[in-house]
Amino acid sequence: MADAPHRIDVHHHFAPPAYCAALEKTRPVFYIMKDWTTERSLDDMDKAGIKTSMLSITTPGTWFGDAQQARTLARIANDYAADLVRDHPGRFGLFTTLSLPDIEGSLKEIEYGFDTLKADGVGVYTSYDDKHLGDKMFAPVFEELNRRKAVVYCHPVICQCCTALTPEVNEAVIEYGTDTTRTIASLLFSGAASKYPDIKFIWSHGGGTMPFLIERFINLAKLPHVAPKLPKGLMHELKRFYYDTAQASNPSAMGCLRTIVEATQIVFGTDFPYRRGLENVEGLAGCNFTAPERRLIDCDNALGFLSRLKA
Repeated sequence: MADAPHRIDVHHHFAPPAYCAALEKTRPVFYIMKDWTTERSLDDMDKAGIKTSMLSITTPGTWFGDAQQARTLARIANDYAADLVRDHPGRFGLFTTLSLPDIEGSLKEIEYGFDTLKADGVGVYTSYDDKHLGDKMFAPVFEELNRRKAVVYCHPVICQCCTALTPEVNEAVIEYGTDTTRTIASLLFSGAASKYPDIKFIWSHGGGTMPFLIERFINLAKLPHVAPKLPKGLMHELKRFYYDTAQASNPSAMGCLRTIVEATQIVFGTDFPYRRGLENVEGLAGCNFTAPERRLIDCDNALGFLSRLKA
């Protein structure tokens, strides 16, 4: 029997039909996303005891080299998600889709998302045109998000430099975790992470490969030209980030992550529709979390920064 609905899924994808139709003019849409429906989301949520899912579009996102196209795709996704939030009270939340690396359009969509749609945060990707989030070109966006004390959910993409490296292996298997690690490093070692202390970052998939590479991060942070960019220290920044459990709800991944952060920084994520909610619930049950820690991960941590849901 599924648990009574209480979980908050911070990593839940949706695919508006109009978004898919517009996107298919540029490239094929993966069949899993084309088959998405609101009913499928709600059914999976009910089976896994998920009360609320935060909506975000997944790869390939909105950017294909044309700023106006990116703005149009973002607006389609955001308006559709806002309708779902309104039509299904308490079941969905919204992470605003942006048109990055289009800075002007992204700033306008941040304003529209927060002030008009009453979004719960924004969704970004780990890189755009091979530039990771610590790059100075993104500074105007992060300055605004820091001013708003925003939640920023970050999903990986495959960096253009690293496509088709291993033909036998789906690129997402290795490159998603790797690009998450690259962008975490970019924010940390550029000084951007410490510059934007009021942003609440959520990293997908347990932080990618960062937990396993922590010794290298620590040693890099000690170098004289790097240490000043982390005035409160490397671990201070890593311990204030949040990390979701999607595709990482197993003892190996969670065990490594828990050597870096407490359960207070881990949030429940499913990666629906690529994974079922119940798979993540069952996976976490084998990760040796205590009952109070599971409650933190399932919902209490997210309720701490998703003020609309707490209200």
